[in-house]
Amino acid sequence: MAKFLRFLLGLSLLPLCWGVSRAFLDALVLSVGSAGWMTPEALSLFGGILAFAFAWMALSHPVRMYVLGHELTHALWGLLFGARPSDVRVSASGGSVRLTKSNLLITLAPYFFPFYTFVVIIVALVTSAFIRPLPYLPLWLFLVGFTWSFHVLFTLETLTQRQPDVKLYGRIFSWVFIFLVNVAIILVWLATMTPLTFAELGRILLQRTCDAYVGVGTFAWRAMTWIRSVKGL
Repeated sequence: MAKFLRFLLGLSLLPLCWGVSRAFLDALVLSVGSAGWMTPEALSLFGGILAFAFAWMALSHPVRMYVLGHELTHALWGLLFGARPSDVRVSASGGSVRLTKSNLLITLAPYFFPFYTFVVIIVALVTSAFIRPLPYLPLWLFLVGFTWSFHVLFTLETLTQRQPDVKLYGRIFSWVFIFLVNVAIILVWLATMTPLTFAELGRILLQRTCDAYVGVGTFAWRAMTWIRSVKGL
């Protein structure tokens, strides 16, 4: 019963995914459209994203490194919710970690939480505590982009395979949840690091989400009207 309810919830959130996707494109245009925003730092960030994308296409994939990050993410989020992780195992064919408790966020965390990007940011924050301003900022941003691209591409590849984590909460619900959280993280980053404000972001999200659900409702109403007219014949 719970899986069926999650399936229905996942379906009900599909218009939200469409609205959030359109809001993301709007936010990206507003962010990049500001004159002077494409600074050397921003170019370094996008350079890192593209660098891993090219490496992904040209070289063998660092599967063990991804699996290690995947299992450590389970462990990290388990700790956040009071679980005790143990027996972390990593191999080229997969991995595992034992946890004394689990929940939705712990289970799906590796698919929306960029572990290695988190590590880069933590190291940068620690460095900045001793050296101010943070030296080689473009290099740090390049690493952020590189590791985030690592997260996105491996997540997309992993979700095309059978994953017990995803199956546990149902594929439709899990995919929708993972998509929404990943996009939400990007939108928060855009509102924090670019001229885009949280007020503008909220307005765009509300408008695009309403448009998506109104569009679905209008289509459903027209479909029902057409079916009734056909039956009337």
